[in-house]
Formats: sequence, C-alpha cells, structure tokens
Amino acid sequence: MPCIRRLVLALSLSLALPALADEGMWMANQLPELAPQLRAAGFSGDPAALADLTAAPLNAVVKSGGGTGAFVSGQGLLITNHHVAYGVIQYNSKPERNLLEQGFVADSQAQELRGSPDFRVLVTERFDAVTERVLKAAAGKKGLDYFDAIDAASKAIVAECEALRGRRCSVASMDYGSAFYRIQQLELRDVRLVYAPPGAIGKYGDEIDNFMWPRHSGDFTLLRAYVGADGQPADYDPANKPYAAPAHLQIARDGPRTGDFAMLAGYPGITYRHRLAQEFAERIGWGLGASVDALDALIAIVEREGGKDADAAVKYASQLASLKNSSKRFSGERSGLLRSDAQRKRADNEAAMLQWLQQEGKNPDCAKGQDCLSSAETLRRIEQVQALLNAASATRERDLVLGLIQSQTQLLRASITLQRLALERGKPDARREAGYQRRDENLIEAQLRQVQRRYASGMEQALLLELLRRYRALPPAQHVAAFDTAFGSDEASAKAALERLYGATRLGDENFRLEQLKAEPAAVRASDDALLALAATLQPALLRLEQERKQREGELMRLRPAYMSALKRWYRSQQRPLFPDANATLRVSYGRVAGFSPRDGVVYEPVTTVAGIVEKHTGKEPFNAPEPLLAAIARGDFGDTRDPALNTQTVNFLTNLDTTGGNSGSPVLNARGELIGLNFDSNWESVSASWWFDPRYKRAVHVDMRYMRWLMEKVYPAPVLLGEMGLGPAR
Repeated sequence: MPCIRRLVLALSLSLALPALADEGMWMANQLPELAPQLRAAGFSGDPAALADLTAAPLNAVVKSGGGTGAFVSGQGLLITNHHVAYGVIQYNSKPERNLLEQGFVADSQAQELRGSPDFRVLVTERFDAVTERVLKAAAGKKGLDYFDAIDAASKAIVAECEALRGRRCSVASMDYGSAFYRIQQLELRDVRLVYAPPGAIGKYGDEIDNFMWPRHSGDFTLLRAYVGADGQPADYDPANKPYAAPAHLQIARDGPRTGDFAMLAGYPGITYRHRLAQEFAERIGWGLGASVDALDALIAIVEREGGKDADAAVKYASQLASLKNSSKRFSGERSGLLRSDAQRKRADNEAAMLQWLQQEGKNPDCAKGQDCLSSAETLRRIEQVQALLNAASATRERDLVLGLIQSQTQLLRASITLQRLALERGKPDARREAGYQRRDENLIEAQLRQVQRRYASGMEQALLLELLRRYRALPPAQHVAAFDTAFGSDEASAKAALERLYGATRLGDENFRLEQLKAEPAAVRASDDALLALAATLQPALLRLEQERKQREGELMRLRPAYMSALKRWYRSQQRPLFPDANATLRVSYGRVAGFSPRDGVVYEPVTTVAGIVEKHTGKEPFNAPEPLLAAIARGDFGDTRDPALNTQTVNFLTNLDTTGGNSGSPVLNARGELIGLNFDSNWESVSASWWFDPRYKRAVHVDMRYMRWLMEKVYPAPVLLGEMGLGPAR
C-alpha cells in the first residue's frame, strides 16, 4: 500500500464528504443538537426528551435476545421479531408439536411457555461516561499491556455496577477507543412465549424473500418478562410475576403514509463505516466471498442431514435459519458495495481527509485543554494501524475456519467452554477472562442446558468434517500443531477421530455437562471424557492465538483514536455532525416512509397489502399461506385496520431509516411517538449499509402494526392480549 503522504498529495482537497441524506445511528445525547433537522423532518415531540435513554419513550426499548424489542404493556409484555424469538419458539418445539410451524397463542398468563434458558431481555437504566478513568489506567502502555489495562479498568467498573442485584453492566467503547461509557441494565432472565404466528406467516417467503422487496411477512412475536416475588430478576419459576415495565409504547391505530415522518430506536450490532480504506478493500475482495462459501457448505450439510432425521431438523432449525440469513446477507453486502463503488469512494474520502489534515495547521482541540496530536503524529499512527491490519491478513483464512469450528458446534464448544472456565476459576475474579467471570456462570449454565434441544451427534460430526477439510486446505504456515495432531492430515483420519471422540464423550448428557460446570477445576482438566480431554489439549494453542489477537487489538485501540479525532474535525469543518459506528448500544434513526427505484424503469411503492400474499401463494414452502389467513383475506373483513387510501389490509412498509443487524425488532414510531411498525429486514440493495450508506437504495423493511392487530383480531384471535395493549376489537 502506498505511503499515506504520497497518496494524499495525489488527490485534490476539493473532494466532498460522502452524501449523508438520512444517514445516522445517533446516540441519544446527540439528538438535542439535531433538533432543527428532527423538526424539519416532521417530529412533533421535544427532541430534548430523547436525550435520556433511561426515560420514556426510549426506556421502553430493550435489548431482546440478539435483537431489539419494546414493551407494549405495563405487565412486561414485549414485542420483537418472530426471527429474533425463533430460538425461544424452537426450544418449545418437537416433531409432534412443532410450534415453529403451528404458531402459539397463550389465552392466559398461566399458559405462557418458558423461554430458552439463555434468552435475556436487558433494560437500560444508566449510561454514564467513564472515559477518563479507563484511559488513565492505560496511559503510557502499548499492545497487550494497553489491552489488559483497558480490560482491567472496565472489569472494575462493571464489578462496582453489578454490586446492585440483578444488573448486567458493561463498558462500551465509542469511536474505537476514543471514549468509554458504563451501561447499567436490568437483566431479565425469565422470558416466556406468549404469542407467535405460524411460521408460514412469521417467515412467509423465508430465504427466497429474505432481504427482498416487496415483502409480506408477519415477522413479530410477543413475549413476557417475569421477575421474582420481590420484583427483582430471577431464573424461571412458575411463581414469578410479570415485570412492571417503567414505560411502554402505545400502538397507533392509524398507519404510515408515503412521506410520513418515522423514527426508530434499537440496538444495532456493529457498523464499519469509519474503518480504513484498506479494510473496505479486504472486506470486498476476500472476506465476504470467503464467508459465503463456508456458510453455504454448512447450510448444505444441515439440510442434507435434517432431511434424513426429522428430530435433527427441528433441533437445528434455528441454527439453519441463522446460517442462511448470514450467507444471503454477506452475498448482498458484496453486491451492494460493488454497486455503490464503495471501495473507491471510501479511498477517495479517506485521502481527502488526510490531505485536509496535513493542511489543518494546529489542532484546535489543543486550545481546549484536551490531549492532542500533531498532524505528523496522527499520520504516523494511521500508518501503524495499516501495518497491523496487513499483518492480521496473513492468518485470515485460519481465523475464519477456527471461529466456525467453535461457533457452529454444540458439544465441542461446550467442552472448550468448560475447560476454559476451569482454568479461569483458579484466578481471582477480577483477573478472569471476560465471559468467564462469576457474573457469566449463570449464562454459561443456561447455554449448557439448552444444548440438549439443539444437538445431534451425526449433524455435529458432519459439520466438523467439512470445517476440518477446510482447515487442512490452509497454507502450512496457518496450521496449528494441536489441531493437526488431534484430527490428522486427511479425511479418513478426521472421520475416525470424530467417531472416536463423539463415541466416548458423556457431554451429550445434560446432567454430566452441569456436573462439570460445578466440578473442581483440577478434575475437569484431568477428565478422561474424550471431548473434555481434547479441549484440554487444544487449550494452550487457543490461548496463544487469543494473546496474539489481544496484542493486535490493544495496539489498534491505542492508535485508532488519532484517526477518529481527525475524522471528526474534518466533519466539523464541513459543519456536519458525526455519529459513532454502531456497537450494540442504543441508537436512534429518523427519516420518512419512502419507496425507491432499484434500477432503471422500476419503482417500488413503500407499502404492501394482503393481495401480495395471495399472489405469491403456491401451497408449498415458503409460500404456503395458512388456510385461516387465506380465508380471512377472502372475506375482506379488515375493520379499522383497513388502510383508508388503499381500501385493504396492509402488511409491510418501507422507510429510509438507517439500520443494520441488531435492529431486528426495533420499534418504528410516528411523529407522535406511537408504534406504527416493527423493523425486521433491509432490502437487498442496501444490505451493504453496515459498511456504506447509499441514500439511493437504503431502505428498512417493517411489519405494519395494523397487520399484527388484524391477525390477532380476525385470524388467530387473542382478545385478552389486544386489550392489554390498549387495542379494542375491530369496528
């Protein structure tokens, strides 16, 4: 890669900032400064009221499993996506009572079903800056020492915060190590299934329609959070009582119209829009294609093995859905980045910013008494970041495969987890690895419990055979001796090793797994169980790789803030605010209901109706609309959920809101702050928005709450739940 100084001299300073349009995943405390834009967009409330994410309406929005949700009653009733709650539904499904297919309606709280043990709802209670304390601990350090100092300071802050019973705390880094915030959340562990439409509604169109428009999916589910008799978070117990939510959203009776203001609050996962140009290049040139190739191979195996065994098909339904979603998203992301010419544009914008930096003169932040760097030092640090990224690329294939081996297995992952926990339990809690402290043991236990309903021996061995084949194909320099010894150098050796390991392990027994969780660390490390012994053998190599990663991440955390500081000053020089890349903390986006044109001669309207369900219906998955739904559509009895302009029942709608993974289940509000939709997807043309926002194509796909109301009134009735949400029957 050419030296920054040579590169920037070749480019003109006149290059403008990228077009932002409605781009923005804003932190709550940034919203007051956006008051003029919010009002101009149509928001009728007070923007200042949005600054506090621990007050209404934002405190009704919660982190729900791997996505977002929102309370819709004062009795702990919350709404999220069908696909976010899919694991909860799968946990309660068996071949003879498959709720994934049949759906579920609880007519009373007594009929609500226990959720999967590891499903959590997190309610944010505090969000406080702790930057000075964290960075003070790391002052003067580099690399692994820097990482460890940040880690130790964060753990101390978390421990103090979690002295309050029932809280789950974290320290979030903004702008890649520039700022840190302590987040205190109430951790609700008893979450039950209340209402789920049949899969043929909740995932209508499934992977064919995934990321596509027009959509006709009823992707919603209702859950309820419970607490102990004392009002504090508790594990599942039939005697628990519904959680008294601090605030809840009111569902609007009217619906969205083209051009209407819309606002979304949620917990987006990770975005990469402020990454360096070379990271864009690697993502497009290698990362996305390699990930799709690996995931598609695993998908084929799960479908093949599931076709032989109905029980295994049910157990792996949630994992299969996740694999398919990820594969299609990565494929769409690459197409979108190429369509937007994102690699070139990112390189041009970066070069323009760096040239501006060379001409900036004295850093204005120095006059404010802040720590500041000269332009020369900033450029030097950015070059160091580039060198670290280049070094990391040397093992990217290995890191992908080993990551999948650990994430896409059940028993092997359990054995690695148990051995690591045994190692960490011999240390003072503050020095344990994050994820293996005392605070984490409850969640680890929950994950070990649910293995029973998500594991089949033949399936796991088949998945590992494929991943080990990919491992063996790595260049010799990327091999890990412990893996070579454990699994051999060819297909026959790997197959024999897996048959021996899985034939001689007791980890498939829930009682045995839980016994190891409580056993003395020395006993776990010395266990003769085949998979536990394997994990003990692999552990030194995994720890070495982990230390190498931390060394690199520590340096990146130390060096990247120089780039981010320069980027923010460049934006300020253009009189534009800049939001931090998303990192699973609460963010707010605003925009409008809008269609789009994906290509010449094609224009998409922003609303779909039940007519599209009938048009797509084939009677076979994934377009097998249930008979009660088709009959209700034929009757045309839509009551007050009927759209007055379209004179029929709506299903889904589009906005230009800025969203990404993690925003699934995010509530969409109108100008009055009422719930009009539930986010569940993006269109194919904008899947790349995690890296690049293209205002021509970026749209978010939502379930119209009128469709949910109609289903619950006329198709799969739940009058008690509607009443609880303040919604009377259709007139």
